[in-house]
Amino acid sequence: MKFSVLASGSSGNSIYIESNRIRILIDAGISGKQMEQRLKQIGVDLSTLSAIFVTHEHIDHVKGLGVLARRYQIPVYMNEATWSQLPSSVGEIPISLQNIVASSSMIDLEDIHIESIPISHDAVEPVGYHIYTEDESIAVVTDLGYVNQHIIKKVSGADTLIWESNHDVEMLRVGSYPWNIKRRILGDMGHLSNEDSGTALVDILHGKGEQVYLAHLSKDNNLAELAHLTVKDILEDAGLDVGKEVYLKETYADRPTPLQAVKRNALIKA
Repeated sequence: MKFSVLASGSSGNSIYIESNRIRILIDAGISGKQMEQRLKQIGVDLSTLSAIFVTHEHIDHVKGLGVLARRYQIPVYMNEATWSQLPSSVGEIPISLQNIVASSSMIDLEDIHIESIPISHDAVEPVGYHIYTEDESIAVVTDLGYVNQHIIKKVSGADTLIWESNHDVEMLRVGSYPWNIKRRILGDMGHLSNEDSGTALVDILHGKGEQVYLAHLSKDNNLAELAHLTVKDILEDAGLDVGKEVYLKETYADRPTPLQAVKRNALIKA
């Protein structure tokens, strides 16, 4: 498999994944025009997409969903509750393109297997996804308030992990957000802090060359360098060699990450 994080952050989220036989998006939280431009930057024609999988109904994950589905006749997959809560701005998606994927289920499309993983966030039924082929896997888990043992179990062993590191707690506390918003972000149905992100990764990673893309960083309450340093320090304190056993990578709100293989930096598994 190959992948690119096309957009990551409160202004929009989308991840492109391809295998030998299929091309999919996880979320479509940027406009159709932006999606076309960013896919073009990584050498992908939007008309070749096979499916879009949606994690939850918030606009930064579905902004371009309706346009893309209708214009390019792309099948869309999400759980029934999320279908029922899509914003009106998404518009009508033809019944022929609607597919229901129950949370905690696994479906097969061509040569990939896609597992839906329930998570905690202030959406109706949010999920992450773990995408497998016979030899490799990539897990996408953002927009979660806390990490439980079920999530750890479901994503442990992924070759590549796109993982939330949303905010620095102190930056958020002293920042300009209203207190009700701060409380939401800090709560169990909000977003994962840098510290909580790193702590969870200690339990998830095996030190076998996994790539971790720190995602959904707040533009107001975080810095890419701070997220990287905080997570790196936590992993190294736990005995993981960052840069050899584990690789930390950045994602961006305004541009895609390079298209690359899921296991480019992975060591051979024991």
